[in-house]
Amino acid sequence: MSNVITVNDLVPGMQARIVGYKPGSVSYRAKLLALGMTRGTDIKVINQAPMGDPIEIELRGFHLSLRKAEAAVVEVSAI
Repeated sequence: MSNVITVNDLVPGMQARIVGYKPGSVSYRAKLLALGMTRGTDIKVINQAPMGDPIEIELRGFHLSLRKAEAAVVEVSAI
């Protein structure tokens, strides 16, 4: 996988595709998967709070806010 970054590395307006997850809490990854954040899903960063926390993303037709630490778990490739 080339150019793999995390969601918190993206800036508003950028689009990316989910390529995986960093090692960590299995239960947290299960929660993200249940929300539709599966590999191959395209996301777009809509907004980011002034201090970077939380980050609002759009995927599968809905908006989702993630804390900075949560977004750091999701690996993406910029589109």
